[in-house]
Amino acid sequence: MPRWLPRAMVLALALVGVFQLGTWAFHQVIGLLLNILIAFFLALAVEPAVSRMAARGMRRGFATFLVFFGLLIMVAGFFTLLGSMLAGQIIKMIEGFPDYLDSVINWVNTTFHTDLRRVDIQEGLLHSDWLRKYAQNSAAGVLDVSTQVLGGLFRLLTIALFSFYFAADGPRLRRALCSVLPPAKQAEVLRAWEIAVAKTGGYLYSRGLMALISGVAHYVLLEALGIPYAPVLAVWVGVVSQFIPTIGTYLAGALPMLIAFTVSPLYALWVLIFVVVYQQFENYMLQPKLTSKTVDIHPAVAFGSVIAGTALLGAIGALIAIPAVATLQAFLGAYVKRYDVTDDPRVHGHRGRGDGTRLLHRVRSLWVRAREQRGSRSTGN
Repeated sequence: MPRWLPRAMVLALALVGVFQLGTWAFHQVIGLLLNILIAFFLALAVEPAVSRMAARGMRRGFATFLVFFGLLIMVAGFFTLLGSMLAGQIIKMIEGFPDYLDSVINWVNTTFHTDLRRVDIQEGLLHSDWLRKYAQNSAAGVLDVSTQVLGGLFRLLTIALFSFYFAADGPRLRRALCSVLPPAKQAEVLRAWEIAVAKTGGYLYSRGLMALISGVAHYVLLEALGIPYAPVLAVWVGVVSQFIPTIGTYLAGALPMLIAFTVSPLYALWVLIFVVVYQQFENYMLQPKLTSKTVDIHPAVAFGSVIAGTALLGAIGALIAIPAVATLQAFLGAYVKRYDVTDDPRVHGHRGRGDGTRLLHRVRSLWVRAREQRGSRSTGN
């Protein structure tokens, strides 16, 4: 046996062990890494506001606290309004359930000539095994839901803590990163950082402005139709349609249509028409003007980036896909050499007149030749 073979075998086994250990450790901390990634993009989004307040003499930590406190108030207000609407609808359904049950029983008795009573149905449900099993499963489900809620709150707290540190200590973080790089690379890193801040912040602010405009427009419609909970539904439409990629528009319009349907099916149709028309107005008129200077990417690229982000990171990837692609596009744009395009009609999708004339002349000559061949055949016969 060669002397180097045992050492090579030990080294190979050690490398395999290190690889397995690294894979296990990566899978253990992947949740933390995703939280840090979300926190980093959130810090980039609030960086312009924090820097503007710090430039006016305010301490950076206190400015970051004010920005996050404002975001907390807006998020809490949104969920409070949504919860009040859902609670009102649930209470209304519970109060109207006996009347609805009586109407169903009367219809069944009239149609099938039965003699059902609400008291008999209630006693049968209270003494049924199905209700007992459902209560047991619900108790176990409540424990699982409570565990998930606590885990979600801990994750939100982790993201908020990291994003606060990233935003408050942004200059220190940049100095620490640049201290391990040569001067030429430092300029590139700082430039990429500034582009990421501009694109992410611009994406958030443009979406916020479009959410405000969408909410006001839908509030006017819902209030004119007399739909209940018009302010809450307007806030729901504005936030969900702008901050949930791809399917946000459909989720946003479904709830107002459902509430309007309880008032009148015709009102639900009016809401559907308005949602479709406003979406077209937003896509072709409003969004290009608001995002041309912030997140200027093609709609097809944005849609593809959302799909790719969802496939890679799930809902988190869908949220950060558009600002990430916009940052990458702006950063690479400085290194791609571009040339002046020739003034050719084909560039604009127009065919030259000469091409059309030649094509028409060729078709005409073929037609004349075919007629001459038919004429010669008829003459020969």
